[in-house]
Amino acid sequence: MHERGNGEGRPVEPGASGSGVDHTGADREFLSLERELTVFLRRARANQGEMAREVHPDLEPAAYGLLVRLDEYGRQRATELAAYIGVGKATMSRQLRALEELGLVAREPDPADGRAWLVHLTEEGRSRVGNVRDARRARYVRELSHWDRREVAELARLLNQLNRSMEK
Repeated sequence: MHERGNGEGRPVEPGASGSGVDHTGADREFLSLERELTVFLRRARANQGEMAREVHPDLEPAAYGLLVRLDEYGRQRATELAAYIGVGKATMSRQLRALEELGLVAREPDPADGRAWLVHLTEEGRSRVGNVRDARRARYVRELSHWDRREVAELARLLNQLNRSMEK
C-alpha cells in the first residue's frame, strides 16, 4: 500500500511508521492526523509564499498572516499581533517596519495609551490583501465545488476547534 500524500510514493505498511514501533490501535487515528496535517501544512506554507508574493513581490511569507489579521480585526497593537502570531517583540517590530516600507501598513498613536501604537492596513494594503483573499476564496469554491456546503462548514468548525485547542 502507498501512503497518500507522503510525496515520495514509498510503500508503507498499515500501522508502520518507519520508526520500528508498531503503531496500532488507538495511535492509528493520531498517526493519520499527523500525516495529513504534515501534508496540509507543507502545502499551506507554499501557498502562503504565493499569496505573499501576490500582495507584494518583496513581502515575506510570514508577514502575510499579519496582513490577514489586520484585515479581519482592524487596528491592533504590535504586542497583540506578536502574541497572536507567536513571535517576540523584536521580530514583530522588524516585520512591521518592512510592511511599512512596502506601504502596506501604518502606525498611529493609541488614543487609549499615548505610549503605545496601533497598526493598521493602509488603503493600498487593504486593496492588495482583499484582492488576494478574494482570489483565494474563489479557488476554494472551485476546488471544493463537489463538497456539500455542510461538509465545508464542518471542516471549518473542526479546524477552528483544533486551532483553539492548540493555543497556549
